[in-house]
Amino acid sequence: MSNIKEFLTNDHRECDETFAEMEDAVASNSDNALLKFEKFYDDLSNHFSMEEIVLFQALAQVSAIENNPAKLMEMEHEQMRELLSKMRKALEQKDKEKFFSVSETLMILMQQHNMKEEQMLYTLAQRHLEDDAEHLISRMRSVVY
Repeated sequence: MSNIKEFLTNDHRECDETFAEMEDAVASNSDNALLKFEKFYDDLSNHFSMEEIVLFQALAQVSAIENNPAKLMEMEHEQMRELLSKMRKALEQKDKEKFFSVSETLMILMQQHNMKEEQMLYTLAQRHLEDDAEHLISRMRSVVY
């Protein structure tokens, strides 16, 4: 696969699936709820790392775009990291109400964030980085947060 947009959009969908599995595990008081949370945390953190370490850096090198949208995406990544921390704490304290309150906020933020990335940032990346797409995707696959 040598399409940056497709590669990262597919990764969004995989994170969405892991998110749903995590919520199901917490809702059903499953013994593996914390493991499901950790899996989602790892998947989302890895996605952020792929973007921040590889994609955003590559875009910065080839694009003279003012108000680089990657900066906004990084700020949103930080917001989501804070929410993940709150979710972990709520889960450790067995506070399902708090967990799902924060989880709902995260879900809304993720949906809006993913839509911006998929419609704007990934399209921009595909346009500017198309010739180097295979190499960039290979580098993203090798990232471990």
